[in-house]
Amino acid sequence: MATIKEIQEEIVDEFSMFDDWMQRYEYMIDLGKSLPLIDEKYKTEDYIIKGCQSKVWVHADLDNEKVNFTADSDAIITKGIIAILIRAFSGQPPQAILDADTDFIDKIGLKEHLSPTRANGLVSMIKQIKLYAVAYQTQMN
Repeated sequence: MATIKEIQEEIVDEFSMFDDWMQRYEYMIDLGKSLPLIDEKYKTEDYIIKGCQSKVWVHADLDNEKVNFTADSDAIITKGIIAILIRAFSGQPPQAILDADTDFIDKIGLKEHLSPTRANGLVSMIKQIKLYAVAYQTQMN
């Protein structure tokens, strides 16, 4: 199985194929369409990520000591952003998620092309993914 770092490098490579940000946005929207969708029963306040302009729900399960994420958003760009994060972190052990850095987001130039509220939302999404990892890591010990 690919490591988080390998998946992140793959994502950076994919984004570098596009010449301009319009193409990158379109690619992100496509990624959002392939997102493993969250079960409707988790589309509640408990799973909403605070600090996002649009609604984003994230749910995690621990299976065979790996954290699997599902998510959804009511905004297409945001759905693309969470799809990128889930692709990088889903199916990985909690400790790997906690140890992983998120420089790949800077490498694809995502932060600088997001509005301040979306950039804050991105930080909140990463924080939530890491919080799930902390919870599952604690359960396993």
